[in-house]
Amino acid sequence: MTKAVFFLLNFVIALSAIPVSQASTSPNDSPNPTRPNILLIVADDLGYADLGSYGSEIETPNLDKLANAGVKFTNLYAAPTCSPTRAMLLSGTDNHIAGLGNMAEEMASNQQGRPGYEGYLNFNVVSVASLLRDSGYRTYMSGKWHLGLEQQHSPFARGFDRSYTLLQGGGGHFDDLPIIGPERALYREDGKLTKPPKDFYSTEFYVDKLISYLQNDRPQATNPSGRQPFFAYLAFTAPHWPLQAPAASIEKYRGRYDRGYDHVLEKRLNRMRKLGLIDSTLSAGPRFPGERPWEQLTREEQKMEARKMEIFAAMVDDLDHHVGRLLDYLEQIGEKDNTFIFFLSDNGAEGHHLERGWKDLDDWVAQCCNNSYDNMGEADSYVWYGPNWGRVSSGPLTYFKGFTSEGGVRVPGFVHYPVAKRTGEVSNALVTVKDFVPTVLELTGADYPKGSYRGHKIVPLQGTSMLPYLNKQAEEVHDAEYAMGWELFGKRAVRQGDWKIVWQYKPYGTGLWALYNLNNDPSESRNLANLYPEKLREMIEQWDIYARDNNVILPDHANVHY
Repeated sequence: MTKAVFFLLNFVIALSAIPVSQASTSPNDSPNPTRPNILLIVADDLGYADLGSYGSEIETPNLDKLANAGVKFTNLYAAPTCSPTRAMLLSGTDNHIAGLGNMAEEMASNQQGRPGYEGYLNFNVVSVASLLRDSGYRTYMSGKWHLGLEQQHSPFARGFDRSYTLLQGGGGHFDDLPIIGPERALYREDGKLTKPPKDFYSTEFYVDKLISYLQNDRPQATNPSGRQPFFAYLAFTAPHWPLQAPAASIEKYRGRYDRGYDHVLEKRLNRMRKLGLIDSTLSAGPRFPGERPWEQLTREEQKMEARKMEIFAAMVDDLDHHVGRLLDYLEQIGEKDNTFIFFLSDNGAEGHHLERGWKDLDDWVAQCCNNSYDNMGEADSYVWYGPNWGRVSSGPLTYFKGFTSEGGVRVPGFVHYPVAKRTGEVSNALVTVKDFVPTVLELTGADYPKGSYRGHKIVPLQGTSMLPYLNKQAEEVHDAEYAMGWELFGKRAVRQGDWKIVWQYKPYGTGLWALYNLNNDPSESRNLANLYPEKLREMIEQWDIYARDNNVILPDHANVHY
């Protein structure tokens, strides 16, 4: 084989590896210089009450400033865990349709190989990044992907011009410590496997990488005005376990949690009342089964517990700090005021005793890491903060991540967009992560294809644009007839108007449908099933419709401890 033939053959192979969506452009790719940028920021396992603007004592001034100047949502809903939320967020459809009917790592035998349970963002849906790039946007992602491990399922193949991503659900924040060993955590940059650098700290690095993408493309803007709008997806892995942060960040919070989780929770609730986020009569969500009040812990137990929360607080504080750096950069280049920012958490706080339901993780942590008091938070430590601090993060809501109760699916989030007519508001409008895609499509004028995309049949969008609400053309995003459903690990729920039914395993639920009125009882503390049997039947009918329309397959086996 001659050298010329060899190089030509390799060029053809490389070209064939590029997804169709990257190898061609749409005829509609000539950008309008006034079109807004889109910045999507997702925190990982941030609880409902973990930001200062939502009642927390953790210092988050940058996010608080955005939230307070924008529209701060009190009824924003995600999925119970991360990858299902991310699938809905990027596709505008239910996770059971988009490929994450269950988390890939937890797929039950009767779900494997079934449509909607591929374990990656499937091709029945279109990534919002593809749609915006087709419409003339530059597209970037930095952070956690968790929507497919292979190159053909990576951000590179789903519409992102540049990307640096952790492929799995978590990993070390200082290196490629795996979520479960011994294999290392997997990263890709622009589709190619890579490793994080030696000075890696996830929260700082993801922001650095995103800023570098923005900087590198600015001189290459293609439209006559020299400006090409961007879509940037910043997906932090903080404050997901393992809880790790720089020593100086942790030191800032030393001693702040010595009075314990019950004291901190009451302080947060008081702040939430003053901020108008909760009613004055609303109390904390229930204590997790089997957990003890702070005063019943030994001194050594209290010391270890307080340290875990110090690290968690440091991670949230750092997240805010580095978001501030990104905002400063956007300000410097004159793009901040023309950027639509949507911030949210991917699910409720992580409050499980993970070791109880996940033996492989427990065994791995015993092998990999040093969790002594003096070493907690370091790169070779591996801790999580458990159900009592998870209860603090959930505030008035019941339970946390993994549950279909409010603490698992109702998340902190806000829109900041100075051009919108609705600013500086606390909103109780019901909003879902599925609403992001239709919102940005309306905002940018990008089209959603009908019937098929790049040779694949696709489903319609399920979300609703928030734009009429944000511009005061509507008083709600979803009306009282709208039903939002959930299912994960066999745990189920549906909300319609003020009513919600929840099905959870014992001892966390009753193993039967429970009925709640969220207007009077957002903590889901009073089961009204026996008092309103007809309403219960109506809500179960709504669940059946949701399950049918979204191809829900209840697992034949589920980890009831997660």
